Amino acid sequence: MNSRELLVFFVFKFNQLKTIRKMKKSISKAAFIFLIQFGLMAGISAQNPALNQSIAKIRKGEITVKAKSGSTVKVEQLKHAFWFGCAIPNSLFDGSMSEGNRQIFKEKFLENFNSAVTENAVKWGTMERKKGEPDFTVIDSILNWTEENDIPIRGHNIFWGITKFVQPWVKELPDNELQLTLKNRAETLTARYRGRFAEYDLNNEMIHGNYYEDRLGPGITKSMAEWCMTGDPEIKLYVNDYDILTGKMLPEYMKHIRLLLKQGVPVAGIGVQGHLHAETFDRAALKNALDSLAQLGLPIRITEFNIPGQRSKYYTDRKLAMTQEEEELKAKELVDYYRICFAHPAVEGIIMWGFWEGANWIPVSSLYKRDWSPTPAATAYKNLVYNEWWTKSNGKTDAKGEYSTPAFFGKYAITVDGKTKTVGLTKAAGKVEVQF
Repeated sequence: MNSRELLVFFVFKFNQLKTIRKMKKSISKAAFIFLIQFGLMAGISAQNPALNQSIAKIRKGEITVKAKSGSTVKVEQLKHAFWFGCAIPNSLFDGSMSEGNRQIFKEKFLENFNSAVTENAVKWGTMERKKGEPDFTVIDSILNWTEENDIPIRGHNIFWGITKFVQPWVKELPDNELQLTLKNRAETLTARYRGRFAEYDLNNEMIHGNYYEDRLGPGITKSMAEWCMTGDPEIKLYVNDYDILTGKMLPEYMKHIRLLLKQGVPVAGIGVQGHLHAETFDRAALKNALDSLAQLGLPIRITEFNIPGQRSKYYTDRKLAMTQEEEELKAKELVDYYRICFAHPAVEGIIMWGFWEGANWIPVSSLYKRDWSPTPAATAYKNLVYNEWWTKSNGKTDAKGEYSTPAFFGKYAITVDGKTKTVGLTKAAGKVEVQF
């Protein structure tokens, strides 16, 4: 980080203070030294040119337009291929959110995100509180809305073996009936929604607790997967767990995934939650975790992201409000987190676990306040995803009748002399030619 970048950082973080000298006088020497060290650390990822070089290399392809020489060409990105998503709460469709907030929620969601996950609707304990009385109403409503708006969505989750989240009536079943009930749950759910969910979390947070394995033995996870595939043969099943990106449970998670693969469990991808940091996060730990998980050769999604996270003071006291400086820090942390993940070739998406204070388990981690006013994080996020990482290009075809431009993978509108075509630029193909 050079001197100019450091100066910019301090101006950004301490814009209420006139000079660095005045700041130093206003706090202790130890605190001042810490802030300098923190500033250097926080600037690493944002100012690291290697990250931006990686993004350009792995997230971009080339669009070539062929038309009459001298034609006016306009290339406009419509959608990212990479998942920039957010959780959809039950309150959006169960009648508990006001109509005014429902409309704004939908508008802001579509402005900010291209993918989604069910926060609670698919969870067994939510949809079948009483034995034999599953309620599919909210799931149906969520899927209808996401499909209407071309939003791919994850199903979270088919099973959740943490003991406190297993319904009392399930715990009361004898082993043979428990196994039949699990089979029915897997087959019924996946058959009903065959082809409608892009992927599911099979059995949530298994390294932190696995009630079903404790009851029925180590082969139950493979059986769960097989039952799901009976209902939907094309299903994609993910593992999903927490405290991985901090490094604390990374070895255990990798060992767990390797064991599942050895057992023949069809693990399609790796889900890693992004909750377990504090007000800031460890850049090196995040990068190391992603590098380590990538060795398993499976796609990675950051499935549940909040900043600040569960180890922050805001999780302990959900009523705490942020100062302007804390809001600015949150924005910077979000940008750095996203940049590191977007620069990693194994990562295919990042999904927030809430974006509005009125429907977010850690309210201050939201992009929007309860009154829908945007936070600095909202501005920073939109600038990152829809400006810095967004392709808009225009020009004229050359003497050969060609116009080429590097472009982020995604969906595009290509206009030549007033005529428009829609095309997709995929990572698999790497390039696309559009003939006019």
